[in-house]
Amino acid sequence: MKKKSVEKKNKIQVFQTTEELAEAACKFIIRIATKAVDTRGRFTISLSGGNTPAQLYALLSKPPFSNQIPWNKTFVFWGDERCVQSNDEQNNAHMTKTLLLDHVAIPPSNINPIPVDLQPTEAASEYENTLKKFFGNEPPCFDCILLGLGENGHTASLFPGSDVIFEHKRLVKEVYVTEQKMFRVTMTADLINRAHHIMFLVEGESKAEILNTVLTDSYQPAQFPAQLINPVHGNLNWFVDNKAAALLPDNFISI
Repeated sequence: MKKKSVEKKNKIQVFQTTEELAEAACKFIIRIATKAVDTRGRFTISLSGGNTPAQLYALLSKPPFSNQIPWNKTFVFWGDERCVQSNDEQNNAHMTKTLLLDHVAIPPSNINPIPVDLQPTEAASEYENTLKKFFGNEPPCFDCILLGLGENGHTASLFPGSDVIFEHKRLVKEVYVTEQKMFRVTMTADLINRAHHIMFLVEGESKAEILNTVLTDSYQPAQFPAQLINPVHGNLNWFVDNKAAALLPDNFISI
């Protein structure tokens, strides 16, 4: 297949350990938060679920890192959510609250989970309205969006073969994931790509093949939806451990 070059806005950093990755990601978020508050008076971040960001959230929850985030001016959202009860262990917001938000001085009104108590279609519509209301007359544009990468090439809840992949009218959409036999709600690629900074966190040997495919193979977003992520004006940063990066060509690694 035809290879593609890495654009300047696509920065790939490789770390020897997951601990180093989490600390670097932590410091990166702090820099973005500080600059956003200085520039726009607030910091908006969309978080992700899954196992990979857990170590990052744990680090951010306590000093010295927790003291460096302007929590009172930080507004938290989620890029996607499983349609399960809010106290379910599979619920992304529940996981984040348990590891991070319950341990820092963020006002409860600054936390905006996807409303899983509603039916999937209603939840997606309500969350889209929440975003529109929050950002006002400006198109929704997050300071920072965290993403993961699934072994099948999905990110957020943009799964291979799903209709939501090429959704261009909606900011948020419901999707039924057949392999998981559940509904999920997700931000669309168009919304994600408006962000100032997008961060992929990728760890483990099991992600090596798909990471190499997403970054180096020809553009096939229907099969590998993570390839849809290409910020319009912002920057795309990959935080990858050495096991996940094992198959990447040397010229794809940022120095």
